[in-house]
Amino acid sequence: MERERGRRRPWVIAAVAVVLVVVAAGLYWFEPWKLWQDQTVRESLPSATPSASAPATATPPAPRTLARGDLVSHEHTTTGTAKIVRLPDGSRTLRLEGLETSNGPDLKVWLTDAPVKEGRAGWHVFDDGKYVSLGDLKGNKGDQNYPIPADLKLSEYTSVAIWCDRFDVSFGAARLTAP
Repeated sequence: MERERGRRRPWVIAAVAVVLVVVAAGLYWFEPWKLWQDQTVRESLPSATPSASAPATATPPAPRTLARGDLVSHEHTTTGTAKIVRLPDGSRTLRLEGLETSNGPDLKVWLTDAPVKEGRAGWHVFDDGKYVSLGDLKGNKGDQNYPIPADLKLSEYTSVAIWCDRFDVSFGAARLTAP
């Protein structure tokens, strides 16, 4: 009887080790704690910095909205507004205002050429064509800015997506149109 128990013990230890490895990998991959953690960002629109050659009395031009769109939900409920804004210094930024979405692993902000489709039909379309990542999503709530590269041709990009790179799925997206 004792001998039989001794034979089972290595299998039990191996099974427990496999279960622990699977649980650790799942925790690393899915990051489930993010479902209960909100990260709020409250950035204001970048302001103009007067140049040394500008007269002190000159009023800098106001920021100008080039395109905008309302976010629609995909994999997760997502609301807010996306705007492309030309700043007084000529640079451009993507601004997310009033963003509300779920937190998740490896979330990115993308400009894409994909059409925005409502619901489940829009979950996986954004990596099928042309896209450019503007960086990691700073927070799943609030107002935030993402600089757009100066050489990027905005006419080639028609939408914004909150993209989960880990699972290749859109959390939400907005179709961009001129105001």
